[in-house]
Amino acid sequence: MSEAAAISEVAAAAPAAPPEPWRRRVLRALLYGKADRHAKARGRIGLTMIAFTAVYAVIAGRLIVYAMTTDSHIARRGTAGDAVATARPDIVDRRGEVLATDVKAPSLFGEPKRLIDVDEAVELLTAVMPDLDTKEVRDRLGNRKRGFAWLRREITPKQQQDVYKLGIPGIGFLTENKRVYPNGSEVAHLIGLVNVDNQGIAGIEKWLDNSGLAALHAAGLATDRLQEPVNLSVDLRVQHTVRDELIAARDKFKAKAAAGLVTDVRTGEVLSMVSVPDFDPNNPKEANDPTRINRLTTGVFEMGSTFKALTLAMGLDSGKFTLNSMLDARQSLRYGRFTIHDYHATHRTLTLPEVFIHSSNIGTAKIALGMGVEHHKWFLKKMGQLDRLYTELPESAMPLVPKRWGELNTITIAFGHGLSVAPLQATMAVGALMNGGMMIPPTFLKRTEEEAQKLAVRVIKPETSAMMRYLMRLNAEKGSAKKVDVPGYYVGGKTGTAEKVVGGRYSKTKLLTTFMAVLPADKPRYLITVLLDEPQAVPGTYGFATSGWNAAPTTAKIIARVAPLLGLEPRLDLLPADQYLLANMKQAAR
Repeated sequence: MSEAAAISEVAAAAPAAPPEPWRRRVLRALLYGKADRHAKARGRIGLTMIAFTAVYAVIAGRLIVYAMTTDSHIARRGTAGDAVATARPDIVDRRGEVLATDVKAPSLFGEPKRLIDVDEAVELLTAVMPDLDTKEVRDRLGNRKRGFAWLRREITPKQQQDVYKLGIPGIGFLTENKRVYPNGSEVAHLIGLVNVDNQGIAGIEKWLDNSGLAALHAAGLATDRLQEPVNLSVDLRVQHTVRDELIAARDKFKAKAAAGLVTDVRTGEVLSMVSVPDFDPNNPKEANDPTRINRLTTGVFEMGSTFKALTLAMGLDSGKFTLNSMLDARQSLRYGRFTIHDYHATHRTLTLPEVFIHSSNIGTAKIALGMGVEHHKWFLKKMGQLDRLYTELPESAMPLVPKRWGELNTITIAFGHGLSVAPLQATMAVGALMNGGMMIPPTFLKRTEEEAQKLAVRVIKPETSAMMRYLMRLNAEKGSAKKVDVPGYYVGGKTGTAEKVVGGRYSKTKLLTTFMAVLPADKPRYLITVLLDEPQAVPGTYGFATSGWNAAPTTAKIIARVAPLLGLEPRLDLLPADQYLLANMKQAAR
């Protein structure tokens, strides 16, 4: 056998080499194969790009994980109650003025496991920060099983410097987001406030958390300041003016409290909401005072004669009553053991406009009775007065509606007694009477007229709205609203005085006075509501404490100051209500 044949026989007898892995074959083909040089070059570049992409993807992933877990890791070091205050978006008014923002503030913490001498640490810390609770600090630092314990949230830079100089091992600082309110009490009830962990607990701040911000915090995705500001409908200039006048009125008339609203009847926007006494959200303890509640959304009240606007609108819209209808008010209205009388009795038959301008309880009750109990209930429900009003503010009260609603209830509710609603709720309804008959839900966020129209619901006919504007203006010219007739602004309005219930009985001395003013009355844009809680008769009111002597002049002062801010220019060519608004009413009816 030849040598070559022997080698071939041996090779044939030897076991076959294992096949080369496909990855190696591909790599060999790319690097050393006979493929085109350009194709190999592209392949090599592709491999290099894949390698670099993989490396940078790993790095980016680690950075994201680190950014998302840093704060939560710190929070997990403490007890279940420990948390790091995360970021919140700025809140601004309709013109961009900052109402709430975050600033960075240091917080003091301890790591009990790293402390050398707990008693020494407590002694040194309380020496530079005397307001620390010694027992509480010792309890927190003395628990060696804890890896982390808060000692004081949001300390001052000087306190941080003083503690830093002590050089205590196991004592450190974390920079947190602290919520601050540059305008103090100006928008307190609207903005609300946050707790020490920067979580909203009232007002718009709580609405923010309920609208998804809390979920972002829980996921660790709200730890930066790249969130868009929240634009509110409120105008800080108007808010300041209304608050200034309400405080002055509360002091002048020795009232228990005062409140006011400015709303845009075309959009439902709330441009101002003030309830005093209020609180400074920078000092959260003040918010716990029960006298500082928001009387416009949290409180419910009998709105007095301002409710007569709804009763007359109900009658006019039905067609059963017209501006020429006559109502007999010569004698008091008796119902069982109850007697309904007029505060300023005329003892004569009144036209429907006279019922309004003389604020006749008798005439208004007869309109309601003429419509019937069921129709009255249906109309008030349609006007949003029998259900809770929901807005962005979490704080809202349920109306107090009679459980059994009979004719006597219809009589008293017709002129504003026996049904308690939130003042913002009543303002919404009167706004619909003024704007052409469209019910627009109120909002504390900026809203365009186009957006408002998508939410609007027709509740009365346009011609009914024109008649109600006429009555409001006529009342400012000839009736109980004379003191609110600010020259040049064509104001219309309605007074309301309700006796408060004390011990289950109506009090003759404790009153809630209300005034609602629309401007301009011929082309309504704004509705202003003012409430005074238990005003007193003072020099110049001739012993009276009713709305026409306190809430009405207060509203006039507000109008004179805010109308220019709202872009309303005074007009000098204004016609009397009988000529001007009746012409508009006929136009609306065409």
